[in-house]
Amino acid sequence: MPIVVQLDVMLARRKVKSRDLAEFVGITEANMSLLKQGKVKGVRFETLEKICEYLQCQPGDLLVFVPAVEPPVVP
Repeated sequence: MPIVVQLDVMLARRKVKSRDLAEFVGITEANMSLLKQGKVKGVRFETLEKICEYLQCQPGDLLVFVPAVEPPVVP
């Protein structure tokens, strides 16, 4: 998937437990775990805003675009 969620990295940098973040944001620990693993199809801006508020970061610190590597074209 070309969008990589780096929430776990930011949690480690800020020394924050995902349980505490989930409580602040108002989502379950299970949903926070799915979000950390990148196993969600989308995230509400409200949720992203609360995560950024708690972690004092920007959305770009949490979501990174990694282009898919295409095999070279052989003539």
